[in-house]
Amino acid sequence: METNTGNNTKWMSIGEFYHFIFTELADPRTSSYFLIADPLPGLGILAFYLYFVNSLGPRFMKNREPFNLQTTIYVYNTLQASLSFFMFVEILSAMWWNRYSFRCEPVDYSTSPHALRVARMVYIFFIAKMTELIETVFFVLRKKQKQVTFLHCYHHAVMPMVTWGATKYFAGGHGTFIGLINSFVHIIMYLYYLQAGMGYRNLWWKKYITMMQLGQFLLFFVHFAQLWFIECDFPKWTALLITPQVLFFIYLFSKFYMKSYKKNDEKDNLPGYQTEGIRENGESIRKRNVALTQRSNVFDGQIGDRKVIKNG
Repeated sequence: METNTGNNTKWMSIGEFYHFIFTELADPRTSSYFLIADPLPGLGILAFYLYFVNSLGPRFMKNREPFNLQTTIYVYNTLQASLSFFMFVEILSAMWWNRYSFRCEPVDYSTSPHALRVARMVYIFFIAKMTELIETVFFVLRKKQKQVTFLHCYHHAVMPMVTWGATKYFAGGHGTFIGLINSFVHIIMYLYYLQAGMGYRNLWWKKYITMMQLGQFLLFFVHFAQLWFIECDFPKWTALLITPQVLFFIYLFSKFYMKSYKKNDEKDNLPGYQTEGIRENGESIRKRNVALTQRSNVFDGQIGDRKVIKNG
């Protein structure tokens, strides 16, 4: 890399450039946090995650029975719902309730108690995204490989990278709006998973969770795109990186919504179709005459005298 110092031109070595990007430009308040100082450990985890859920895991499970993880998944969903609630309340009370502006909010890089509190919450949000990788591992161990879709893997791999960058370079300010909205959506989502796992029938609000996810991405797009048109002391390069990702998520989730719900809504209006119930991380049971069709997967049990396909 070339740098100018007066009349002299100096070329950085690869090591110097690496140090410049990942040390000199970084937020010193978060540099000592686990997985933050160096990008390689986190990237290694994500690389192994993608390798395991798409190759190693399916080969490992090929000649094995699915694991029974019903209790494990229940505990996991409870912990995730609790963590999401904590993050939502903390981000709301510390930042967005009466301090932050939706239009423009610079990062407070000071070491004041409030600024450090905000930086810690950004880091906790990153850790939460890392723990969500476990969900895909559950799919693989239960031999539900059809659930390991491009949308699922892409979403779960990209979010840790985005939140790592936020923790590393701008732990606070404008970007924390993502944590606020996403935590709220995840409260609803994991409560749904819990209810479905306990066998509640007719959970009609499943598709509205997908609508909420689409809504959050639209809000994220507006929130970051406005940085191009206003003067705000927040890194504009974040808009260059985040807005294309948000648009891609909108496309992927819209495609998923149309495929999963619009066609099924049309079927519900045809003679002989009846919605029987919903099970999640997620499973929906539909009947035409006497036929049951599996749409996804989460609950072990029965509906009336008809056995539900096992969660594993």
